[in-house]
Amino acid sequence: MASETVTKRPERTQTALEPWQAGTVGGIIGAIVFGAMMVVQTPGVLEMAIPAMYGLEGGLAGTVVHLSHGAVIGVVFAALLVATGRADASPTTAGLLGLGYGVGVWLVLAVFVMPIWLSAVGFELAPAVPNIAVESLVGHAAYGLVLGVVYAVLE
Repeated sequence: MASETVTKRPERTQTALEPWQAGTVGGIIGAIVFGAMMVVQTPGVLEMAIPAMYGLEGGLAGTVVHLSHGAVIGVVFAALLVATGRADASPTTAGLLGLGYGVGVWLVLAVFVMPIWLSAVGFELAPAVPNIAVESLVGHAAYGLVLGVVYAVLE
């Protein structure tokens, strides 16, 4: 005679977001945290360098671009988690993965891509390549950590 075992699974009482949505929200919140750090540590980056990448000027433009970058990079993070089978990572795991992701984003985008881009558009204050800035590293790491935790909580 066969026996059956019934396993109860906890039911979600809230509607979870799709991974890309959680990545978008996590990316925006992470970018807000990083942006606040920039306002205190390196305001010129937010007010001049970031908007200059798109031929814009001013802190409002820089903030909008920065938050947009945060959202897009957050979606990429979510896509990587889905692709690697880690879409349902715990907040701790996702936070650590996000931290590493933030450092990777810094290494590629802030250290190499941004200074090359700024130079290409003729921004007079474009940093040298590679652009090794500790404040930027810390800000990107904080972005990634917040992105990962928020993603896991929302997904």
